[in-house]
Amino acid sequence: MPAFVFPGQGAQRPGMGRPWIDHPSWEVVEDASDAAGRDIARLLLEVPFDELTETRNAQLATFTFSLLVIDAIERLGIEPTGVAGHSVGEYSALAASGALGFEDGIHVVAERGEAMQAAADAQPGIMSVVAGCDADTVDIACRLADGEVWVANFNSAEETVIAGEAGAVARAGACAMELGARRVSPVAVGGAFHTPFMVPARDRLRKILATVTFHDAEIPVVANVDARNHTAAADWDLLLAAQLVSPIRWQQSIMRLGGLDGGGDAQQLFVELGPGDSLSTMIRHTLPSVTTVAVSAPADLDRLVEAVSGDSALHAYAVGHQGEHLYVSERVVISPGPGIFEPAADLDLDVGTPIEVGTLLGMVAGAEVRSPFAGRLQGALAQAGERVQTGQPIAWLHAS
Repeated sequence: MPAFVFPGQGAQRPGMGRPWIDHPSWEVVEDASDAAGRDIARLLLEVPFDELTETRNAQLATFTFSLLVIDAIERLGIEPTGVAGHSVGEYSALAASGALGFEDGIHVVAERGEAMQAAADAQPGIMSVVAGCDADTVDIACRLADGEVWVANFNSAEETVIAGEAGAVARAGACAMELGARRVSPVAVGGAFHTPFMVPARDRLRKILATVTFHDAEIPVVANVDARNHTAAADWDLLLAAQLVSPIRWQQSIMRLGGLDGGGDAQQLFVELGPGDSLSTMIRHTLPSVTTVAVSAPADLDRLVEAVSGDSALHAYAVGHQGEHLYVSERVVISPGPGIFEPAADLDLDVGTPIEVGTLLGMVAGAEVRSPFAGRLQGALAQAGERVQTGQPIAWLHAS
């Protein structure tokens, strides 16, 4: 199975939600709008570039968009073995891992965006990408600039992001060019993120994080701050607060997922869930031999299934029906509606358990989840107490 990665602020683009309007997963946007008390559909469909780039809009739009794509992929029964997200994308990774609930995620990302917007308004700054030289050289350029500028993102061997006061960033960019950089270009964000300029936002974020319930992750999440695997719920208050004022160690995180640092199993398929494909490019610079697939529109789901077919036991595209999704020899029972899933008390969910037509698998918001076909259980795809969406896979069967 693949690793899932999630882009952060700067990946957003006007109209990015339009290809998804008629997809069943669009209901995620409606639920997110209700939870946030904002019209997120408008952010994904209508607002111009300048308005979408505002931090309070960009973060909420990007996070919700990634949740939409997560939902679409879950409907196919495809799950990751590891996840990571770039900046606000880390919240998407936490949601995908089961560590962060839907409504808590919407609330904390909305507040994070507001806090970072306020900090940027109080102390304006910019971010720029330096391409074509290593991070040590970029760090030297920041020091030679003699001002408030720091390395903010270690993106890849080819790309490092700097941030800080505009004049200092410009001087650091010029120094980097003199030291051999190929290109310096602005990032479409509204502040100097992941630098000391975000200390006021960190203090505000801590307050909302104290109200959030984190869960132990079902799969490892590689954190931005230390590029290490985390599954414990207790880790995230500190990690997410520190992330605002610390550089994003993305290259190191991808090396962790790729097994190059000896810290885990090597991933050969990386799936980018969200707007654009910028992370896929970074990953190929770090791990040239791996396969990357970017999913930002429904049409990309075909390519994803083809890639997964060569990487796992799923060998054909899923065809949607109102109670199920079908594979060549696989069946996925899906949720009849949104709500909390509770498995049937007398059902053995071990692999190989025989399932008959009509077997009660559990309940979602008072509605029964019964199997419309017979087979043997290959895995439970929803956990007890998990909030599921309409059409989200509940169980995976091998057909009889």
